[in-house]
Amino acid sequence: MPESEKDAFARQAEEKQRGPIAEFLSFAAHNKKWWLTPIVVVLILVGVLAVLGGSGVAPFIYSLF
Repeated sequence: MPESEKDAFARQAEEKQRGPIAEFLSFAAHNKKWWLTPIVVVLILVGVLAVLGGSGVAPFIYSLF
């Protein structure tokens, strides 16, 4: 690997890490995969409902449906 590529790799490794949401948005914008966004949002909402369903909030969630 040429020295300039090693320097660029080292600079990227030292940059601040981005969060999962920023990483997903960057991926969707770069690869034109915007159709994945509703799927990910629905999966997150189902996960939140599953977690809250096992807690003390469950009676309030059941009244929504």
